[in-house]
Amino acid sequence: MGQKKLIRFEAIKSFPNVLQYPEGMAGQWSQHFHNDHPITLELACGKGEYTVGLAKLYPNRNFIGVDLKGNRIYIGAKKCLEEGVGNAAFLRTLIDKIPNYFRPGEVEEIWLTFPDPQLRRSRAKKRLTHPKFLRLYQQILIPGGLIHLKTDSPVLYEFTRLVIELCGLPLLEASEDIHSGPMKEELRISTHYESLDIARSNRVYYLCFALPASPLPEVDEILYQKLKEDATAD
Repeated sequence: MGQKKLIRFEAIKSFPNVLQYPEGMAGQWSQHFHNDHPITLELACGKGEYTVGLAKLYPNRNFIGVDLKGNRIYIGAKKCLEEGVGNAAFLRTLIDKIPNYFRPGEVEEIWLTFPDPQLRRSRAKKRLTHPKFLRLYQQILIPGGLIHLKTDSPVLYEFTRLVIELCGLPLLEASEDIHSGPMKEELRISTHYESLDIARSNRVYYLCFALPASPLPEVDEILYQKLKEDATAD
C-alpha cells in the first residue's frame, strides 16, 4: 500500500465525520448530527463530491457518503472539516451491509453517482440498480423514497430503465443528456469520474424513481433472460 494511502487511512481514524464499520448506529444518526433532519445517502461515493455538494445546497438536510475505500472518503471528509460543512458524514462499509446501519424509514433518498456499470452481463447483479440492491434500499428508505442515478454509461441507464419497467416502479424523471436542457441544481454538481467520461458517451444520463414499501416482484430471472436475449441479438 502506498505511503499516501497509509497516511489517509491513519488520518480518518481521528476524523469526527468518518465512521468506519460502526456498531449500533441504526436509529442513532440524529445523535451524530445533533438534529432530526432528513437523511440522504450517496452510495459508492468515492471522493464524496456529491455528498459535499448536496450538503452545501441543503443545509437543513443530512448527507452520508458511503464507500469501502477510506483513502477516497478522506478527500470529502477533509473538505467538510476544512469548510465547516457539519451536515455531511462518511460511512466506511460495504454497500450490501447498508441495512445494518439504518433503521427502516431512516433514509429519505439515495444517490448513485457514476457507480461502476459492471459492463459484463455476468456481473449484472453487482450493478447498484439491480433488484437485489433495490430490496436492500427498501429496508432503510421511507415508503416512496427516491433513487437518483447519474451516469455516463448508456448500458447502466438502459439496464435501470428495464428494472424500473419490470418492477413497475414510478419513474419520475429521465434524461439521456442532462446538458441538453435546463438542469436542476443537484445535477450541476460535478464529480471526478464525470470529468473523465470513462464510458466515452459524451453525455450524462439521469434517472429518478421511487421505491414503494411493498415487496418488489420477483423479476430477477426475467431480467437475466432479457439481458441474455439482448446480448444474443447484438
